[in-house]
Amino acid sequence: MVISKSMEALVAGSSTIRKLFEEGLQLAAEVGAENVYDFSLGNPASPVPAKVTESIKDILAENPDSYVHGYMKNAGFDEVRANVAANLNKRFDMGYDAGDIVMTVGAAGAMNCIFRALIETDDEVIAFAPYFGEYRNYAANYGGKLVVVPPDMDNFDLDINELDALINPKTKCIIINNPNNPSGRIFPEETIKQLGAIIEKAEKRIGHPIYVLADEPYRELVYDNEVVPYIPSIIRNSIYIYSFSKTLSLPGERIGYMALSKKMDCYDEMINAMAVANRCLGYVNAPSLFQLVVSRCLDEGVDLDFYDRNRKLLYDKLTSLGFKVVKPQGAFYLLVKAPMEDEEEFVSLAKKHHIILVSTKSFGCPGYIRMAYCVDYEMIKRSIPAFEALAKECADSSLYRRRFI
Repeated sequence: MVISKSMEALVAGSSTIRKLFEEGLQLAAEVGAENVYDFSLGNPASPVPAKVTESIKDILAENPDSYVHGYMKNAGFDEVRANVAANLNKRFDMGYDAGDIVMTVGAAGAMNCIFRALIETDDEVIAFAPYFGEYRNYAANYGGKLVVVPPDMDNFDLDINELDALINPKTKCIIINNPNNPSGRIFPEETIKQLGAIIEKAEKRIGHPIYVLADEPYRELVYDNEVVPYIPSIIRNSIYIYSFSKTLSLPGERIGYMALSKKMDCYDEMINAMAVANRCLGYVNAPSLFQLVVSRCLDEGVDLDFYDRNRKLLYDKLTSLGFKVVKPQGAFYLLVKAPMEDEEEFVSLAKKHHIILVSTKSFGCPGYIRMAYCVDYEMIKRSIPAFEALAKECADSSLYRRRFI
């Protein structure tokens, strides 16, 4: 074997979601794209805000190429970082300045920088299930281990009562994804405060900081007037991680940032390490043009109604067909209980009806499937007869009857 053993393991466990997405493309080539109902990938279909396109044109027209496309500090353009800091201060009453911000290659790039800075071999990162499956791979990149708090199957809140027993001297950080992928749950302020109290006690017990990674690429995608608490204003040792992939429909541009507060433990070491990690991991810096673009679009967002009507249509239809669905408060995913013991069997059954679904086993939540409803509304409407046929086939199944009837 030429490749490393660690890479061999990653290849073997490569993203199920991406495989399903590719299967959907292949199926579309066979039966026609209009006859395939692909809910696999969180690839936003909402139009990019007009301000983004205008900003690209204006930046290219107003500035020399050497500035727009050239190198800058590893942490990003100073003026962009200052604008991000000011925006966070305005929205969340924080005290950031430009030096607290590192522009990154999306939220994934930010998390890899943090892990590169913090993790030694066999150190541990804690995540609450259900969690974004790539967290495990990101930690493994640096010899780390993902430790999972089991899911609260009743309401999919953070099961903080299970947390303290998992914290030990090897624990370096805890990831909170809010709103959550794949459940769409928003973890309320009171829960975050309780989490912070547990972490403070644990830090004294183990003798070193535990950093909370507030992973929030879906922060602006919130329904029914729900509120997402700003974790760094509640938990001192927090690193805020943000991506514009979802809220500006720019997943392929790979642009985001992290924000560190001077109040956190070991701030000077941490902020310097983040900029160096950006360089040594090969990112060097976040994409220059899109740093400048998002700096002009910090108060912009996609049309939330685009996702909300998708959410309502799918939730209402699936529940009317007898499926058990977790109603999302944010993000753009539905978590649906598989109506048979093996959710992979349900995924396979759905494929017969040209519906592409994702098992959440890799999210630490077996027994469920995830549906990404960041798709075209017309596709959802076309999929309704297929879901009706799928529900009938499930209802006729003896496996279904044994489990739910």
